[in-house]
Amino acid sequence: MARILSLFRHQPFLVHVGRRKPALCKMSMDSRARMVFAAAVEAVQPDTVVRQSIERKQDSVIINGHTFTLKQNLHLVGFGKAVLGMAAEAERILGDHLVKGVVSVPHGIQQTLQQNGKDHLLLKENSRIRVMEGAKHNLPDTDAQKAAEVIKQLASELTEEDLLLVLISGGGSALLPAPIPPISLQEKQDVTRKLAGAGATIQELNTVRRALSLLKGGRLAHYAHPAQVVSLILSDVIGDPLDIIASGPTVPSEVWPEEVLSVLEHYKLLNSLPASVKEVLERPSPSRSHKTNESSRSGRVLNTVIGSNSVALKSAGRRALELGFRPLVLAPGVCGDVRAVSKLYGLLARFACSREEPPPEIAAELLKLGPEVGVESWDLCRTMQVLGEGRTEGWGSTCLLAGGEPTVKLTGKGRGGRNQELALRVGTGAERHAAPAYWPRLPERWN
Repeated sequence: MARILSLFRHQPFLVHVGRRKPALCKMSMDSRARMVFAAAVEAVQPDTVVRQSIERKQDSVIINGHTFTLKQNLHLVGFGKAVLGMAAEAERILGDHLVKGVVSVPHGIQQTLQQNGKDHLLLKENSRIRVMEGAKHNLPDTDAQKAAEVIKQLASELTEEDLLLVLISGGGSALLPAPIPPISLQEKQDVTRKLAGAGATIQELNTVRRALSLLKGGRLAHYAHPAQVVSLILSDVIGDPLDIIASGPTVPSEVWPEEVLSVLEHYKLLNSLPASVKEVLERPSPSRSHKTNESSRSGRVLNTVIGSNSVALKSAGRRALELGFRPLVLAPGVCGDVRAVSKLYGLLARFACSREEPPPEIAAELLKLGPEVGVESWDLCRTMQVLGEGRTEGWGSTCLLAGGEPTVKLTGKGRGGRNQELALRVGTGAERHAAPAYWPRLPERWN
């Protein structure tokens, strides 16, 4: 998710903007920051991204420049935290040609959406799409496994005349569990839980998930062959790698046991693997390779990213400009240990808020930290150059935008998540460095 750090200096920029839009001067820094953040979130709402990616023309649909014929031949499957809203919008646009569908969504999401006035993200009562809830706490469970079996069965029954629309979003891996026999769901879940608790990245988690799954790594598209498969993907992974998002169920890929074993060894989990997992990983690579997947070779699979961090950041930048800020995007893929990421933002804040030329040690620290948090040196140099120009030319307010996903290593049973920890670390770090009075203060509930 995009993150926003507002940095304010007393310069004439906002005064000039205020002459055109007086209301801006009356708005607090906190209010404007929230509006910028809201714009980022709105840009990647599930119904919004689907509506913008599907163009309906009579009995055909255009997706990413490709035209597909509709003749009561549309089937729909989906899995992920956002696919319920995606499915609702897809059915509104294409429902007259929809035969049937099934979506695997988080436990309790329908009730949550209703309670929060999000009825537009819910399916209609007469919907042809079956909703199956599961994966409590974002972990695979028997309910999600049943949904995966129904999705697999639907895909297996399709013909060459059919069009399968696959909706994918964050959380899709946990909502599509289909362990390769003889691995049980509990055994696969234990491996995933241990990896996540040890601090494994989403890329590493999905590498292991693909190796142990019947549907991931392109296998869902394999079951759907010879039907035309079109996947609309709301990405939650840095860089939008198609084979990583939800473990790439419609993206053919090769699974190398050596790579999987390397991840498990790195986190010291090899010795605790169940015998069934070792058996699957010891099988010859060709049996799990989908490089020669027929549907892929014949062009029967189209994967399209319709929402991502970059989309959110662009929208946030436009809104920031409207509100009198000068938007500056650092990078869409900030990652790494939450302590290192918070240090990055803290150093950038100190650099930007210096009334005079900041000490060279700050720039040196930033450049040294870059590789650890997934930010290229040229991105850091560009950002510091723009911030420096703002200081000398009197721009006034700069809104620094960045996106990514920090990693948190669990050490207890505290509440909250990685974003809350990042915000707290940046905020407490700002206080330790005697931040100026014009820095936004931490909410009281964080103190």
